[in-house]
Amino acid sequence: MERAIFAGGCFWCMVQPFEEQDGILSVRSGYTGGHVVNPTYEQVCSKMTGHTEAVEIIFDESKISYADLVEIYWRQTDPTDSFGQFEDRGDNYRPVIFYFDEQQRKIAEQSKANLQASGHFNRPIVTTIEAAQPFYEAEKDHQAFYRKNPERYARSSAIRHHFLKENWS
Repeated sequence: MERAIFAGGCFWCMVQPFEEQDGILSVRSGYTGGHVVNPTYEQVCSKMTGHTEAVEIIFDESKISYADLVEIYWRQTDPTDSFGQFEDRGDNYRPVIFYFDEQQRKIAEQSKANLQASGHFNRPIVTTIEAAQPFYEAEKDHQAFYRKNPERYARSSAIRHHFLKENWS
């Protein structure tokens, strides 16, 4: 089993695209990249902890590769927006690919370079690639939010889904 951590704005919107893939064992919403141990949602939203909302993915590499996960990640985000994603603004929503080892770093860097070279976007790809830091699981209310609160999820993700349809379809 392998781990991956991706930040792409509100973690509610990052769970379903990964959870639906064969070879994914778990997807947890949480916080990473900050300086407070085991922060709460309220603390992270205050923008005082340095954390960003993220998802931690446990996957079976014999069924899905890290490179596949990175490609799925790109298609959930606006990689040209460094100060949040869609309606969620601020450092706690910044797009980041976190890596656990040199192989993951190289895969992420090459994928980013390929996306930039593709000309798919006419602005620079600004998603950062950073070493993984401790991941703190978010409160239960935030886990599998799209399943537990489908109406609220639909409202909160409408701008994202419009962008994805326009730019990644």
